Amino acid sequence: MVERRQEFRKQADIAVRISGRDVSGEPFAQSAVASSISGGGALLSGMERQVRTGDLVWVEYEDRKARFRIVWVRDSESARKTQAAVQRLENEECPWIGL
Repeated sequence: MVERRQEFRKQADIAVRISGRDVSGEPFAQSAVASSISGGGALLSGMERQVRTGDLVWVEYEDRKARFRIVWVRDSESARKTQAAVQRLENEECPWIGL
């Protein structure tokens, strides 16, 4: 399969805080790990709540946060729990800019 990403992704694991609404519509906030990061997105691991493709979540890193859309979700069947690929909304500033 040919890689179609337009941005370089940095293979770093950073601690983030995510919040939003789960599949039941209940609000949640939790810690997670963002990896494979770029200015436009990341892979979130360690999610405990179920979310759906297309849902919006807040991702906070240090003192900055931005809204992201969930691109895909999978159960990692490991200690990393649920993983979700997220893409930053266009009008939001990247919270980990400069890493």
